[in-house]
Amino acid sequence: MKSFYAYLLLIFCGTTTLHAQEIDTIPINTKGLDIKLKRSPLPSRTGTISFKPVELTPSVVDARVNYWKTKTSVGINVNQATFSNNWKGGGVNSLAVGGLVNYKAEYSKESYSYVSELILEYGKIKNKDQLQKKTRDRIFWDNKAALQLSKNWYFFGSINFESQFDSGFSYSKNKEGNEVPNLISKFMSPGYLTESFGFEYKPNKYFSTRIGTGSARQTFVLDTAVYDIPTDPNKPIAPKYGVEYGKKFKNELAFQIVSNFEKEVITNTVLKARYQMFIPYDRALVNVDHRLDVSITSKLNRLMNVSLTGVGLFDRDNDTKIQGSQSLALGVMFVFPR
Repeated sequence: MKSFYAYLLLIFCGTTTLHAQEIDTIPINTKGLDIKLKRSPLPSRTGTISFKPVELTPSVVDARVNYWKTKTSVGINVNQATFSNNWKGGGVNSLAVGGLVNYKAEYSKESYSYVSELILEYGKIKNKDQLQKKTRDRIFWDNKAALQLSKNWYFFGSINFESQFDSGFSYSKNKEGNEVPNLISKFMSPGYLTESFGFEYKPNKYFSTRIGTGSARQTFVLDTAVYDIPTDPNKPIAPKYGVEYGKKFKNELAFQIVSNFEKEVITNTVLKARYQMFIPYDRALVNVDHRLDVSITSKLNRLMNVSLTGVGLFDRDNDTKIQGSQSLALGVMFVFPR
């Protein structure tokens, strides 16, 4: 009897195991079943959200974009020396005064730009028992308008004027040993007016090069007193600054290159350089004009500065040799705006 019950238990357990395995491995299709999800215990509310329009009063901001940037520098330097009559070291009483005005205005909007720069320089020195002499004298006004073509290239048109304020003299001595002034230049004798257009390469803010494929320069000599009149009336009067005697100006067409560099190379020390090459179309290459202006200005404090300037010029209409000038000055400089 025990064996029979054991046999039934074995059959029942085996059938249950087989049935459990079949349920575990056969997917159940719940598509037609009515399965309800349990409601969330969290309370929920439904309703209508109403939006009320709010009127905003527009505020007008009184702000203007200034496309102009200007800078004015005014410098004055004085050099004075006095010696007593019994000063054994030797020396000459002297007084030198010089002034500089540099105005620069820049306009930039989108691809258009305009730059105007005015440089005025004048200085004199007076030594005891000598005539007054100029140490510096220059009028320079440059204007340039440019239209940007690409990242570094511009199409430009420019016009600049250059002359001097006062009469210039060379000095000789007469038989008594006194100085005799000889007039060699005046205002607008010579004077230069140059118009140019072409392309400008400007890779950064401190360097640029103008390539003036179409340039014209007018050289003016308005006062005939600067000409060297020969003692022989039959000898012709030589041209002065390239302008023939009896004429007021000379016009030339040329190819021109102008390079500008201005950067703070050391703290409070600015290096400024301008190189100009003028190649006339109607003359040989030996008549190419070159001019290099270099200045180094170092700011000592809020007002005082020291400056070193130099000019190199080669122009066969003026002289067959290279002309040069150099000056070192210590003075005060006022800059507006600060």
